[in-house]
Amino acid sequence: MSYYRKSRPQRGGQGNRARNNSGQRRPKKGRGAYIHPSKFVNQAKTVVTAEEYQATHNFADFPFAEAIQANIRSRGYKIPSAIQDQAIPHILAGEDIIGLANTGTGKTAAFLLPIVNRLYANRKTLSAIVLAPTRELAQQIDDQFRIFSRGMKLYSTLLVGGAPINRQIADLRRRPHIVIATPGRTMDLIKRKVLHLDGIEVLVLDEADRMLDMGFVGDIRTITSQTPENRQTLFFSATITPQVEQLTKEFLRNPRTISVRTADTSESVDQNVVEVDSKEEKMEKLLEMLGRDEFEKVLLFGETKYGVQRLSDKLNKQGINSVAIHGNKSQSQRKSALKSFKDNQSRVMVATDVAARGLDIPNVSHVINFDQPATYEDYVHRIGRTGRAGATGKALTFVGKR
Repeated sequence: MSYYRKSRPQRGGQGNRARNNSGQRRPKKGRGAYIHPSKFVNQAKTVVTAEEYQATHNFADFPFAEAIQANIRSRGYKIPSAIQDQAIPHILAGEDIIGLANTGTGKTAAFLLPIVNRLYANRKTLSAIVLAPTRELAQQIDDQFRIFSRGMKLYSTLLVGGAPINRQIADLRRRPHIVIATPGRTMDLIKRKVLHLDGIEVLVLDEADRMLDMGFVGDIRTITSQTPENRQTLFFSATITPQVEQLTKEFLRNPRTISVRTADTSESVDQNVVEVDSKEEKMEKLLEMLGRDEFEKVLLFGETKYGVQRLSDKLNKQGINSVAIHGNKSQSQRKSALKSFKDNQSRVMVATDVAARGLDIPNVSHVINFDQPATYEDYVHRIGRTGRAGATGKALTFVGKR
């Protein structure tokens, strides 16, 4: 039985405006804008064997220390991705970079490998900082740093909310070589006068557009003002908005722009709607879908942290192994949930938009919007968790019957 419907033209009338497409009342002003159901329907474009990128280097060609090359080889990496191939030589040369790349293209390694190489050569403590919009992305970057620097006696400190600040203060006093942080916790530690950035030689702003979306522009300006003017700045973003462009002019010196953006991820995702009459029918159809073999690894989005937790609890009671990730979870709980999902110990991860961008979660077969996103941009970020690395993904959004 098919429960997917093609979106019908919108009908007029006050009744339609009263509720959103999930059969629930539309968000109050300020919570988000109405998105017509037709925006959630799209057949994935057949990927014309996208011309495979022909790298001009192998990893072995880059002038990294042998200890780094050994760590690269241990991961089985031989040929760099486009952003790695094009950015690494310029970063090694000390240039400022504007890197424009879709998520899932390997940009973390593009900036981390040259930083690890630099730290290994000069051993300077607190000389690099990476800012990321979310705890999960910062954790992911820290994990990658530890892989690439294994056995090299280089140390990082992760500064994020949801984790004990006193532990982070103690870690800073041990003088790590690099700090990987979210803007909010960085500001807290600067205000407490326990984080000093006057020795920073490399500043990385990762997912810069997302940090601006989240309202961190003031924090970023303050943090950047604490670093030396002659630092190297590496700026990575999926998009260039006027606000992002303004920041690049403020923070970077004669930057080299490297763009490897391809078609929007959403073009490689089959998108459709699931029409429901009530909350009960919505839950029934969700359980029906999750009972099918094709729903192998599912990222399920809800609107609120309370709603996400309740939904995850319901799924577990129905025998569907599920984890939840939202703002009420501690950092260790969020890390554990994410690991369980990545390692296929849990088939479903129920999340608020905190998980919608920047995370590298392999092989997500389906994204389901149990609750609709606040904006269409948020929708695109959500469904970008599937259909990655040339694969076709599937996204389904619950809407109210009309």
